Amino acid sequence: MATDSGPPRALCVYCGSKAGQDGVYRADAEALGRALVRRGLGLVYGGGNVGLMGALADAVLAEGGCVTGVIPGALEERELAHRGLTELAVVEDMHARKALMAARSQGFIALPGGYGTLEELFEAVAWSQLHIHGKPIGLLNSGGYYDHLVTFLDHAVDQGFLRPRHRELLKVGRDPDQLVAQLTDEL
Repeated sequence: MATDSGPPRALCVYCGSKAGQDGVYRADAEALGRALVRRGLGLVYGGGNVGLMGALADAVLAEGGCVTGVIPGALEERELAHRGLTELAVVEDMHARKALMAARSQGFIALPGGYGTLEELFEAVAWSQLHIHGKPIGLLNSGGYYDHLVTFLDHAVDQGFLRPRHRELLKVGRDPDQLVAQLTDEL
């Protein structure tokens, strides 16, 4: 997938190291992986082989895509680092992980996840708001997982804590193909 002009374009995907209770989360992670490869994009993610992280990476690899995992040394065993990736970068800490993931990608998507996923997503959006980067950001609302979060963000706009133009920085979709297409159009 690499070209003479440098490494492949890729999207950074934040997601859970657990699969969740609803099978739609895993199905959408796999569909997102296939959508990335169809669009000629690689995957940059947290490097694990379990939960949504593993399902996503495996789907990209099964389609012949390029996968870069980035994992802190302290989490390499605990998160069960994926050993079958195109590249696995083991870094010093979470700050280095997020910095490398951002540097290696042209945009961001969040799948369902917990605190870590939300923290990574909101950092990416906040940095876009502050013009630290201009990369597109998407939220895959699998099975309505993020309905309450989307409602909260709209409430933040209504209450004057978030400007409408900043709310629009986060593209929300329920279909992996459509969300990848929307972000790809902004690359």
